[in-house]
Amino acid sequence: MEFGNQTKKFAERARKAVRAEIHSAAMNQPLRRGTVLYESFSGNGMLCNPEALFHRLLELPEYAALTHIWVLADIDSHAALIDRYRRLGNVKFVEYQSAAYFAALASSEYLVNNATFPWQFVKREGQKYINTWHGTPLKTMGYDVDGGGPDTRNIVRNFLQADYLVAANEAMVDMYLRAYKMGNIYRGTIVTGGYPRIDRQRPDEASRQQARADLSASGVNLDDRRVILIAPTWKGASFYSPANDAGQLLDQVRELESRLDTTKFRVLLKVHQVVYRAARDLPGIDDYLVPNGIPTNVMLGLTDVLVTDYSSIYVDFLATGRPVYFFAPDADGYERDRGSYTAPEGLPGPSATTIAGLAENMEATGAFGDRPILSAAYETARQRFCGEDDGAATDRLIDVVFRGNTDRPGVRTEHSDGRESILIYLGGMASNGITTSVLNLLDNIDHDRFDVTAFYSYSRQADKMANAAAINPHVRLLPRQGGHTTGFLGRRRYRGMLERGLGDGDYRGTPDTVWDREWHRCFGDAAFDYIVDFSGYGPFWDFILLRGSAKQHTIWLHNDLAADAEREVGGTKSLKKHLTGVFSTYKDFDRLVSVSPELNLVNREHLAGLAEPEKFTAAVNTCNADKVLRMGRLDPRDYAPSAVEPVDITAPNLHEALVELSRTYDPQDIGRLAQRQATLRQYFPADSAHATTFVTVGRLSPEKNHARMIRAFALVHAERPDTRLMIIGSGPLNRDLGALAESLGVGHAVVFTGQQRNPYMLMHEADCFVMSSDYEGQPMVILEARILGLPVVSTAFGSVHSALPDGTGHITGSSDAELAAGMVAYLDGEVPAGPFDAEAYNRQAIEEFYVAIGAQPENHDSLASRPGSRIHHGWSDAPTTATAGRA
Repeated sequence: MEFGNQTKKFAERARKAVRAEIHSAAMNQPLRRGTVLYESFSGNGMLCNPEALFHRLLELPEYAALTHIWVLADIDSHAALIDRYRRLGNVKFVEYQSAAYFAALASSEYLVNNATFPWQFVKREGQKYINTWHGTPLKTMGYDVDGGGPDTRNIVRNFLQADYLVAANEAMVDMYLRAYKMGNIYRGTIVTGGYPRIDRQRPDEASRQQARADLSASGVNLDDRRVILIAPTWKGASFYSPANDAGQLLDQVRELESRLDTTKFRVLLKVHQVVYRAARDLPGIDDYLVPNGIPTNVMLGLTDVLVTDYSSIYVDFLATGRPVYFFAPDADGYERDRGSYTAPEGLPGPSATTIAGLAENMEATGAFGDRPILSAAYETARQRFCGEDDGAATDRLIDVVFRGNTDRPGVRTEHSDGRESILIYLGGMASNGITTSVLNLLDNIDHDRFDVTAFYSYSRQADKMANAAAINPHVRLLPRQGGHTTGFLGRRRYRGMLERGLGDGDYRGTPDTVWDREWHRCFGDAAFDYIVDFSGYGPFWDFILLRGSAKQHTIWLHNDLAADAEREVGGTKSLKKHLTGVFSTYKDFDRLVSVSPELNLVNREHLAGLAEPEKFTAAVNTCNADKVLRMGRLDPRDYAPSAVEPVDITAPNLHEALVELSRTYDPQDIGRLAQRQATLRQYFPADSAHATTFVTVGRLSPEKNHARMIRAFALVHAERPDTRLMIIGSGPLNRDLGALAESLGVGHAVVFTGQQRNPYMLMHEADCFVMSSDYEGQPMVILEARILGLPVVSTAFGSVHSALPDGTGHITGSSDAELAAGMVAYLDGEVPAGPFDAEAYNRQAIEEFYVAIGAQPENHDSLASRPGSRIHHGWSDAPTTATAGRA
């Protein structure tokens, strides 16, 4: 069995390799002029707008020379459809994701899709990509779905590559520009003026007879009875995990049929493309199920009454002037989980949650008679959504795309709102200082001034997904998924570049097929004013970012990178290889930004020769005081819509207090509070109530020198036994440090918490923050400790003054005894908690960021008059909302 599984896996890898080679080879061949590739719903049939465009192009004599290639997911199941076009020598078919498919995708002049091409797709120069989408949205889309940003990743990638986005109406324009955040970076054309597929609702007699024949062949025989079509939407929350209950749909169809006069009415079912395969295998459904091969809008042309739920199909049907009814048994749950743009009372037809209620609505509004009653909302919606659907929408689209006539109403090429655009690579999104800093930065950028796009590697790892979910909602997300569109030789070349780095030439000014192609695969035709690598540790990402055009390319340096490259952990210089590649890109970046003035001096000296000295500059990280205080204090009011008396989370009757709260507040919020209280009790047990707790936060790695801290603490604990040391974080030295604490006899007093999603609540309950690093880029955790009102004791590493200016905290020498003396100084009341004006700090920090990336600061005088000088970052004796300290 194991051998068989391995054989299958090997065969699949071999097939993928062959497809990649064919795809890559086709990408390097000339385009096949006059060839149009059509794809609907990943090959589910000849459907939707692509079918309408294809149908019309076949009819027009001037386009008789075009070759049409249709993508089908299953060639065998569409044998009858293929046979219908066999006599036409210019209509061909390829199977989705086959080698022939990728060859056609890479070589066709015109590409037409109503959804998305797969991850491998990258549009070539000279290709014209028309994305028609598949309807006016009723259910929320894109970023309007709660947490929907990452799920838009391939949709947004496709839209950015499209030359034309087709919009039936202004609601679809809004969907593209706002819900999918295409505004300000989309460089193509939006074409309005009706929807091609709605043209097909006016079928000629040949199309009408063909549809009847297709229905009959599937077991659905139409006669003179009026057709009631039930057409629900797909209920999944993500295209990557669709779900539907076909059995329940069949039961609903039969129940409605039981309430009708079946001598006059025929009930049929049209399911969403995503779930058609599941529905067609259901026993007993053949008498009702409309075959997927029949274009939906042709079927609507044969329909007398439409019943739907949240599907945009109702918008198309409005163009017929016939009645539509809404049946949504799960309306409350769907509204909560997915949401819709139109409330039930605003729909252009009566709404019901039961089949009985649906039948009553139909009876009351004359659906079973010759003159159904249409509401005022119906006519309003018809004008809003279908006002230009006069049967000529397809001709107008052909005029724009194929004849190049863009000087006509409804053609839009300008989508900018005037903001400058920033593309910023966030890093790996694991929980660490860089991720915290970039999340803070995204919260502090002025989003009214800048349009910001975040680039990072998509991951299903829980920790990284949680960090991605914390990205400011104003930011456009472009998580990278998939890989290079290249064959074996191309892969070998880019892997070699990753190992060796860039050569001495002008990388940005020299064409590079492999990396240019990857830029366009990720970003399409988008352009940005400023491109930033905020991570600074991955050459792969720099090779991509440097292919984009921008006013300035900037890379961040979060540490003494020369020291990082040489640092050994377990006998291995784990960062050496990657940083060697990164160092090779410095000559191609316009600015190299260290995160403190002191660190800038270090990097400019240690990295001399890799870039001109004037490229080196500094910009301190921003902070998020509100977040730190909220997460640190655990005030129940932070989870409530109105103020309440705070709960004593250390009280023994906490459970009863939480039960009382649960009567008013969301149980999930109260549950989180209870979970956090359990964590506090774990690390601050009752027997530690009278002990002084020193706390530190950071990765357990050599540069943090936790060993020195433990040795210093052992000296303190020997004289002051009512003390504890709490070390928050994880890393490669975890076991060694634990063994050190035991060997010094303080294992019982040193608490290792591991990685914490919320370190601030533990810091808040501690008494003094301690740091013993050998070097830091900018010690953000010291700023966070100060926000929480903690006194700070730290060794004197190079950039410590960027967080502890003169008169703040206690800075010690580098020996164990000196650090211990600093901790004793706190115990003797000699290290007070100094004030920290986070607002003033952030104002100047974000100004430094703007200047570093090449943009103008908000306050032109604040920085321009002091180029290269160190700014005093808001140290103030006046308390602010961020200086209140520990409650």
